[in-house]
Amino acid sequence: MPSSAISRTACLSNFLARMLDSRDWLAARLEASIEARIDADAMRSFIDADHLDEERLGEALRRLRTWVLCHLAVRDLDGRADLAEVTETMTLLAEVAIAAAHEVHREVLVSRHGLPLSISGWEQELIILGMGKLGGRELNVSSDVDLIFVFPEDGETGGERVISNFEFFERLGKRIIRSLADITEHGQVFRVDMRLRPNGDSGPLVCSFEALENYFITQGREWERYAWIKARPLNGERFAELEKIARPFVFRKYLDYGAFNAMRALHAQIRREVTRRDRADNVKTGPGGIREIEFIAQVFQLIRGGRDRELQIRPTLEVLHRLAERNILGEQTVAELSEAYVFLRRLEHRLQYLDDQQTHDLPQDAADRAIIAEAAGFDDEDALLTELERHRRIVSGHFDDVFADPTEKEHKPELEEVWSGAGNDDQPDPILAELGYADPRAVCEKLASVHESTRYQQLPAHIKSRLDALVPRVVEAAGATPSPDQTLSRCLTLLETISRRGAYLALLQQYPHALQRVADLMSASSWATEYLTRHPVLLDELLDDRHLDQTPDWEAFSAELGEALDAIEPDMEHQMDMMREHHHAQVFRLLTQDIAGKLTVERLADHLSALADVILERTLPLVWRKMRKRHRDDPAFAVIAYGKLGGKELGYASDLDIVFLFDDDAPEAMESYSRLAQRVNTWLSTRTAAGILFETDLRLRPNGDAGLLVTSIEAFRKYQLEAAWAWEHQALTRARFAAGDRQVGEAFETIRQEVLCRQRDLDTLRADVLEMRQKMRGAHSGKGEGFELKHDAGGLVDVEFIIQYLVLGHAHEHPELARNLGNIALLGKAGELGLIPAELAAGCSDSYRLFRRLQHRERLNGRPSRVRSEEAEAAREPVIALWHEVFEADAG
Repeated sequence: MPSSAISRTACLSNFLARMLDSRDWLAARLEASIEARIDADAMRSFIDADHLDEERLGEALRRLRTWVLCHLAVRDLDGRADLAEVTETMTLLAEVAIAAAHEVHREVLVSRHGLPLSISGWEQELIILGMGKLGGRELNVSSDVDLIFVFPEDGETGGERVISNFEFFERLGKRIIRSLADITEHGQVFRVDMRLRPNGDSGPLVCSFEALENYFITQGREWERYAWIKARPLNGERFAELEKIARPFVFRKYLDYGAFNAMRALHAQIRREVTRRDRADNVKTGPGGIREIEFIAQVFQLIRGGRDRELQIRPTLEVLHRLAERNILGEQTVAELSEAYVFLRRLEHRLQYLDDQQTHDLPQDAADRAIIAEAAGFDDEDALLTELERHRRIVSGHFDDVFADPTEKEHKPELEEVWSGAGNDDQPDPILAELGYADPRAVCEKLASVHESTRYQQLPAHIKSRLDALVPRVVEAAGATPSPDQTLSRCLTLLETISRRGAYLALLQQYPHALQRVADLMSASSWATEYLTRHPVLLDELLDDRHLDQTPDWEAFSAELGEALDAIEPDMEHQMDMMREHHHAQVFRLLTQDIAGKLTVERLADHLSALADVILERTLPLVWRKMRKRHRDDPAFAVIAYGKLGGKELGYASDLDIVFLFDDDAPEAMESYSRLAQRVNTWLSTRTAAGILFETDLRLRPNGDAGLLVTSIEAFRKYQLEAAWAWEHQALTRARFAAGDRQVGEAFETIRQEVLCRQRDLDTLRADVLEMRQKMRGAHSGKGEGFELKHDAGGLVDVEFIIQYLVLGHAHEHPELARNLGNIALLGKAGELGLIPAELAAGCSDSYRLFRRLQHRERLNGRPSRVRSEEAEAAREPVIALWHEVFEADAG
């Protein structure tokens, strides 16, 4: 007698009951196995894989399938197996069956025709790709298997009865299909679906790597990209080559928001088919069904997978989890979708256990519905349907949130007419004045120039349609900003720049709130406009409003960047682009916070400086390990920051003033570190497809342009003590260790303290500082109207020169002045020490802050650092007074 578990579950599965009645061996087999999962070894042992031949193959595989499916039915329906066990066991069954069929039939064909060989004599293999749920290790209990057959290279077999590789693998493929799909007195193993292969049913059964790559390039369709996400090689050794062919087709290098329209169209097609066949009760393709959850997960894979390899995975639940980790979907959304997915998949299995049919429809028969409800753990059919409807309603809501077509929302048809009729009407539409445009006629002329441009006229039809849908919304978004005319002009410049990249247009079309943020950003800053136009990939950053309130965690960012760079080692070109993209994204996040008024100028500079330090710290080891000649594992080498980076006052477009030092007695040290310094500089300043990291300035090294690119610690100390000019010691007041070997950095700081704390003749120092200041004023100040914030008398440079003089003149008595505290803190310290009047120190500190804010404001809008005299007049007074106190009163 079967156990109570087997008897109980046989009442919930007509298929299980039939198998128990017709297979006298099955009950005992189930009794022995149902306490544990079945693994691949157990399956291979069951069919005696090592002794299979063509005669035994078909029956053995079908008996295996009967055992495994009935085993799962008992464990699942009895509450012993979760969804993961069921799908993984079915996946293992498919893998074991396909592998056995492949080995048996290949051996027979090789005995007749010899090994399939490439032209160069290398043995060839048939690579069997599992697609769909088989590829994702998510196979259901009555699933078909989607397969694609490929082989690496053309050629012919090496036996006496020679055939081409194509013919060999085609014969092998047909035999594998028959072994799995033929229905015999023992049943069937799996239905086999080959329609996902290139050109579907009309295409050849097998194809070479070269033919597959050519197909992707010339004929691959959007829905095939969706299908190939789950492609997984089930055998063979050359799948890495195959992956290189498939990955660029599936995952674009850029953010591919065009996938929304493609997936939306595919879903609409499925929905029409469901409606036509009146299959609203289909838990897979009906509203709120399994397919909608899969589409949500996979659309973000298509969009972001090319830039985030961790999204290039196959299981749906794991994809959803990673989307939550990246804040692409909310945690609650993912929790609800995951819960619904598990519920729907378990219900799907109960539908299929009923009669071993590949069905996803709720049965029409009332008795069968009652069985399904009981199998799913519900008291009655109504309770099951209530829970099913709850999950489907939630899934449909999330699906609509993701895939809602923004072009169907309310809009102003008048604006569409303004764009479509641009250049055809002498009278501007009143809507433009209503939106706040100061010069509607000029706006119409600008729109007409874009509409009639060669660039627009030559756009492909599908991209032109996206632009046509977008421009009226841009006009409306710009109208909502304080300066509509200027904002629209900037927005149109961006649109023209990205017009051939349909994915960017799709992003702005799909996310109206991102479009409004673009308009707000461009209204606030011409520099932001230029930055976004140069790096349109950053449009993606505007989708997540949480970036506005997140304080950067530079330690975490450094670790994340390091892991990402290591993952693509040794691809230097990719690493350079990745570092630039990560850097630009962080700068852009700071920019949006800055424009939103969430950062002071000082805090912004701190963040930009910390970001630059991370980039330098990550660059050094990357470049070092790419050098062929390395005399040690880790370089005894450091990057010293001067200027704005040294003082942690970096701006958006600041150069990096850097010096390279080393402390290494090895004979080859100078050569190695010179090469390292050159490559680091190249890494930072080379313009790649992703842009540039930093312009660099190396002229502050000993002897400037005439000096060596790198300097030993010993030589640096000797130069600073014996040969450096006073202005070089001034520069040293703002220098600091930024990246590299910390011992070298500490040695530099020791030298810096020694140099700055030397006792100096104040008269000589004063004369040197004044001479340098006079040279700078002659070169920069007095070149226009108003007040030049940096170079005019009473400006930023005067404050800096005062501080540098005080440090160099008094640090021997007050070593705390030699610490790199920042200009404002050093002013306060000098006031505390009585070196300058405390009141003037406080006034100069306030002036310095104001000047930096004004300078920042002007630079954000692409203007030189020159303001109206009255804006700065009051702030100049304490600086001029302190200058007189320090340089003229003392001199007298």
